[in-house]
Amino acid sequence: MPMYKYIFNRFLTLTQNVLIGQKLSEYHTGYRAFSAEVLRSIDYMANSDDFVFDNEMISQIFMKGFEIGEVTCPTKYFDEASSINFKRSAIYGLGVLRVSLQHRLHMWGLVKNKIYK
Repeated sequence: MPMYKYIFNRFLTLTQNVLIGQKLSEYHTGYRAFSAEVLRSIDYMANSDDFVFDNEMISQIFMKGFEIGEVTCPTKYFDEASSINFKRSAIYGLGVLRVSLQHRLHMWGLVKNKIYK
């Protein structure tokens, strides 16, 4: 993984844990499995059609009171495998910060967001 991606990955994960009020080790790589109950209870169709989709789902899942169990998996980074360049990474990072802030503001009742129906 390029050093800038590692640094921003750790920064974003810390920021998300603080704003969302959880303690995940990682929000940005890996795989996830959800029960039918979880998928029926969130409005994932209201989410972005871009990389930030996963972060919106995680936020919705926590907002509904579900827990996420982490499963470790190996991740390999090399030029041919990465599908996101620096510009898209920056857009993704800003999207992650937006989702995290929206989550916190929604929790406080200050701003209502359509993804938390």
